[in-house]
Amino acid sequence: MTANIEAAKAALAHLDLEDSGAGLKAKSRDFFWYSPVLKARLDGVSADFVVAPRTEAEVIEVLRVCYVHDVPVTTRGAGTGNYGQAMPLAGGCVMHLRHMAAVKEIHPGRVVVEPGCLLKDLDAACKEHSGQEIRMFSSTWATATIGGFIAGGSGGVGSCTWGSLRDLGNIIRLRVVTMEEEPRVLEFRGEELARVSHAYGTNGIITEIEIPLAPAYDWVEMFVATEDFMQAAQFAEELANEDGILIKLATVFEAPIAKDYFQRVAPHVEAGTSLIALMVAPQSMDGFETFLDRRPDARLIYRSDASDWERGPGTIFEYGWNHTTLRALKVDPSITYLQVRYGAPDHLDLVKQLRDALSPEVLQHLEVLREGGKVIFAGLSLVKFTTEARLDEIVKMHEDAGAMIFNPHRYTLEEGGRQTVDDRQLAFKREADPKGLLNPGKMIAWDDPDWAYDRMYAYPNLRAAE
Repeated sequence: MTANIEAAKAALAHLDLEDSGAGLKAKSRDFFWYSPVLKARLDGVSADFVVAPRTEAEVIEVLRVCYVHDVPVTTRGAGTGNYGQAMPLAGGCVMHLRHMAAVKEIHPGRVVVEPGCLLKDLDAACKEHSGQEIRMFSSTWATATIGGFIAGGSGGVGSCTWGSLRDLGNIIRLRVVTMEEEPRVLEFRGEELARVSHAYGTNGIITEIEIPLAPAYDWVEMFVATEDFMQAAQFAEELANEDGILIKLATVFEAPIAKDYFQRVAPHVEAGTSLIALMVAPQSMDGFETFLDRRPDARLIYRSDASDWERGPGTIFEYGWNHTTLRALKVDPSITYLQVRYGAPDHLDLVKQLRDALSPEVLQHLEVLREGGKVIFAGLSLVKFTTEARLDEIVKMHEDAGAMIFNPHRYTLEEGGRQTVDDRQLAFKREADPKGLLNPGKMIAWDDPDWAYDRMYAYPNLRAAE
């Protein structure tokens, strides 16, 4: 197929369309540059034009026009993803959903929202309307959209209590538009949600989302310090297993992350201090204080509702998840990261084994989450990058030890996930995107069903760097 870009632009000229200048480049990029591997490969990628629909009807119009003219379509929200999810590898059209940001309905325990709504705006609307909040969100809460979170995220702040997005009950319903000669509007619930959630927009465009809510609290944000990293990890795990203490965040940082990379925290810690970041519900603070008193090797150094710091640290969750990597990058541009799953029941032993083998080249940053009701750790380890070959060696060391890597140095669904084809997503792509025009290059199973995963996949139609 040869895309007729000019014909598509002419047919869509009455919409909010941009086809030149700095805006086009900015809207053709996400945070792929966290990875030096992706930066080397994707830095010159750009769409031919950006269109921002205001309604589902306009989404349908864009998809219908681009289908007729064989123009690839890559959907994006705020572009805060780190795996290149929103990079238009084959050029064509970027469909920016920033105008579709309405919070449509708020009910006890659930909300219906358009995909372009910022997470912070969704939270604010739910809190103002009914004293509720969303269960989980990325650390880019202030800038990311709910649609991007559903299509490209996996969990985040709140996952220590509620699990990941893929867990049953964390998405109620998705409304999706297909890319066919005549696009269809479908609604998915239950088992069908897995066909389009965390699919990078490769097999349908999400136009409406229904997710559950939880009661909103004025969370008490804290830093707890300890001189022993494994004690810090055990502290976080044991706290998460205290069912009577409600938490929204439990994050562990190996020394010297806090001293070297957290500017406002550094005056209050030493180079050998490991740190635990916490968000605890106010009604759980008595229980938490009792829990802390039982652990003399851990000390509270910051509490948001009773701070004596001359300069506060700001929002605690903006130290966790991938904000840790961002803070480290600002100090040391050679830093990158890995995303690791340390599964139960041997997660603490596995963390210790890999830390003993790799620190300080790889510094442990752990996020508590639940999987199947069990407390486990996600690792967003800070890696001192030297070469791609060494990075691949570090990945293999983790995999050989039994830790699963969700590789942030790959731009495809399979390589950034479980290294296997998701047959549900592939089958739906065949049905909903018969020409393969939605976010091309991100689903290996569509392009090369026999791929052996023995090296990094290189999309053959990738636009050459300019």
